[in-house]
Amino acid sequence: MSKNIGVLGCGWLGLPLAKKLIEGGYNVHGTTTSSDKFSALENEGIKPFKVRLSEKEIEGDIQSFLSHLDKVIINVPPKLRGKQTESYVEKIKHLITEIKKSDVSHLIFVSSTAVYGDSEGEVSEESPTQPATESGRQLVECESLFHNENGFKTTIIRFGGLIGPNRHPITMLSGRENLTGGNNPINLIHLHDCIHMIATILEQGYWGELFNGVYPHHPKKQIYYFEEAQKRGLPAPAYDEEPDTKGKIVLSKNFMGKGHTFQTAIDS
Repeated sequence: MSKNIGVLGCGWLGLPLAKKLIEGGYNVHGTTTSSDKFSALENEGIKPFKVRLSEKEIEGDIQSFLSHLDKVIINVPPKLRGKQTESYVEKIKHLITEIKKSDVSHLIFVSSTAVYGDSEGEVSEESPTQPATESGRQLVECESLFHNENGFKTTIIRFGGLIGPNRHPITMLSGRENLTGGNNPINLIHLHDCIHMIATILEQGYWGELFNGVYPHHPKKQIYYFEEAQKRGLPAPAYDEEPDTKGKIVLSKNFMGKGHTFQTAIDS
């Protein structure tokens, strides 16, 4: 089995993932949008490439990044919050065109549970997608683009809300008032488990599959965030009184059904 792998997007998740892969004996190519970060990547043993995806083109030498690789992890999320209206789909189309020119045969595409939108009750990989946001809609379309390609096999991971070092929703929610959805369950996953899932897929050769990545503990938001605020000495967010709603509980049915477990609790 080839030990050459690429991580497209060496950010909050991609950089520690690349480091873990190097510990596992992989030769890792990694991309960043800034050459200022080259030394940080090189210091970790990652071969750096400056690559930036845009709607019109791919800036940088994408083929040099893809050279000698047979596996690539695509970890470039949509940037569609606020007034940003980029076409993530067009970015991915450009990327697929370049991948088809290379020897890459296996991909992992990092997606999101946003594809399930406002679903109610338990949802699994077998549930239909019904995105409620532009980001979710474009992710669904991109998943289909990868799924329909015959030149390579793509495994899709739909991660829940990401938490870990210097990243937790409570820092943004602290002190806010009149929030809704306090009775809805949380669907979170720790950075360590994101890396654990990706490493397991690589080790076991789970190609052409779909995985949800959410820790199997789903307390109500208003309870969970109150407790997380208290642990940090922060003002707790205030949720409006509202009728009991189900919200959605995302099940990681495929991963756990294969006998795997999550390793890092979402409670601080």
